[in-house]
Amino acid sequence: MQQRIKTFKTLSRAASAAAFLSVQALICIGTVYWAVAETLGLSPMSALVLGGIFAVPTIFVLITAIRMAFDAETDPANQ
Repeated sequence: MQQRIKTFKTLSRAASAAAFLSVQALICIGTVYWAVAETLGLSPMSALVLGGIFAVPTIFVLITAIRMAFDAETDPANQ
């Protein structure tokens, strides 16, 4: 296994890619949350509970996006 390249350039690219992917994921998940909450006509407390339910997969998606960006940008084969 080759050593990952961890320079300022690769880490800043990884951070940029992770930020881009995270924003895109948050927009998509937020839109689905909004659509479900409005379609069901949830009260404010029910909407908070639904938001809590959506938080778990959202965190998983964000962690996965960050890992993928780091792996892709620091892989020696991509340099």
